[in-house]
Amino acid sequence: METTKKSRNTTTVLILLLCVALLAVAPLFLKKGAEFGGSDDAGSVMVEEVTGEAYTPWFTPILESILGGEIPGEVESLIFCLQTGIGVGIIAFFMGRFVERKKQEEMRR
Repeated sequence: METTKKSRNTTTVLILLLCVALLAVAPLFLKKGAEFGGSDDAGSVMVEEVTGEAYTPWFTPILESILGGEIPGEVESLIFCLQTGIGVGIIAFFMGRFVERKKQEEMRR
């Protein structure tokens, strides 16, 4: 019975991974000439379309004011990756704690 449950879980995981891959790849083929841009750019363009005035930000980012100019794209990517890594680490830590807590509770029974 245990092997049937494992094979069913494996099948479910493989199907979900295939769905995720399709979600990631499908937009590349569904819309021809699509451009990838940041949400900041799209937001400022939409504000200009709605109000008819040029968008002016309320403040400048702290690092840009310290460096005296725009942050290079590589540095922005690095900061974003660090932020993502920290977030994933925190989530994985708590998920591990919950799993271990559940194992400990099952061993006590």
